[in-house]
Amino acid sequence: MVTQAPTAGHAQADHAGDEPVTLVILGASGDLTHRLLLPGLGTLLKNEPDRTVHLVGAAMDPMEPADWTARVEEALREGGCLAAPARKVAKDTAYHQLDLLDDAALGAFLDGLGQGVVVLYFALPPAVTAQICVLLASMDIPSTYRFGLEKPFGTDAESAARLNKVLYRFADESQIFRIDHFLGKGSVLNLLGFRFANRIFEPVWNAANIERVDIAFDESLALEGRAGYYDKAGALADMIQSHLLLVCALLAMEDPARIDELEFRDLLIHVLRAMTIWGEDPKRSSRRARYTAGTIDGTDIPDYAKEPGVDSERRTETLAEVTVGIRNARWAGVPFTLRSGKAIGRGCRRIVVTFRPVNHVPAGFYPLPPQPNRLLIDMNPERVTLSINTNGEGDVFSLETTTMSADLGPSTLRPYGEILAHIMDGNPLLSVRGDIAEECWRIVTPVIEAWTSGEVPLETYPAGSQGPARWESTGDPEEALPD
Repeated sequence: MVTQAPTAGHAQADHAGDEPVTLVILGASGDLTHRLLLPGLGTLLKNEPDRTVHLVGAAMDPMEPADWTARVEEALREGGCLAAPARKVAKDTAYHQLDLLDDAALGAFLDGLGQGVVVLYFALPPAVTAQICVLLASMDIPSTYRFGLEKPFGTDAESAARLNKVLYRFADESQIFRIDHFLGKGSVLNLLGFRFANRIFEPVWNAANIERVDIAFDESLALEGRAGYYDKAGALADMIQSHLLLVCALLAMEDPARIDELEFRDLLIHVLRAMTIWGEDPKRSSRRARYTAGTIDGTDIPDYAKEPGVDSERRTETLAEVTVGIRNARWAGVPFTLRSGKAIGRGCRRIVVTFRPVNHVPAGFYPLPPQPNRLLIDMNPERVTLSINTNGEGDVFSLETTTMSADLGPSTLRPYGEILAHIMDGNPLLSVRGDIAEECWRIVTPVIEAWTSGEVPLETYPAGSQGPARWESTGDPEEALPD
């Protein structure tokens, strides 16, 4: 086992981070702010304590100033921020109870923010974000404003294009930061160095040597009270359309001359435009299922359809699997299978690259054929594992699988700290460009249409299992290599 220092982190070279920023969180009373945004800011201030951040919260819910101050300081400390800078931010922060859909109230609120760099972070449901953007389009918005928008960006290709048009009425693309926090994960960003800085992998990263790629993000968590959002989205929109398609594009992109926001995102859109549903047959190349009652780690999990806030008639999937192909010379004929599910007994957050067999194995070895070489990239915990075939112990003519594994040290910043740093610095490298957001919807549209028309059945699986029983026989990425 080899332990490696982290290779992903906030790029310091181009942005000093010394410009004062007013960070305005719209929807500040919500779970996203408390659970992810403020702790992420805490990790950023731990690493860069000299940053000057004036934090402002706004939401419909009432909150006493002392309660907001305490919440801010607690969350910043939870993210690792030292006591002094946490108290400094908390002392200077403010909370506004505000009807964000009242154009007069919103306009007066924005006028009161003053001059300088202002980041408006929309920690809100997508439909509310879209309505606020319509209001902003009728206002005179300073060019120093930046806008952080949580995914999903739109609900389909048409709505994503429509939202882009609204945004461009009051902001340039350079001011817009469509958030996908997977692009802030150290394990995901490490793909760049892993792919392009290693002679043993770079020349074989193509269809001539790779047979298939599986990207899975299964979690043991069930609905956990998120019906208001999740029941309208489902696993396809929540994970595959956004997070996993971007991971897939990062894995398959051509090599950039430099890592900058223009070339990096140009190469992402280049590979996404070549991506289609495998065989252009969503009925055969996609599957969906929903969990029923079961048990996970001794905890009883209710049937998803009976969870509070769930509309059982909506037929929302909690497990989705889609296989895509990439129509270019590098990847023609290689299936990329993307899978994500909730209430899965054994969580699996892993990329599995399966290599093609060697052209010839000398007679006399056994068993034949040997196991294929596999490369595993675990996203949590962050680890890289490579399986190779070696001579067996005790019998030099037998073949056995040997694994080589390296732990990747975690990034010093949480994903949301990484993302907030880039927004504050005006560096869109890790934001999703408008054309990329639309292209991701274009890829999954045939699947959405096939599911809506009932061509693909909604199967079931007990919470705590690995999914529908008949799915397991097709291969489980978690079983690709022993731990």
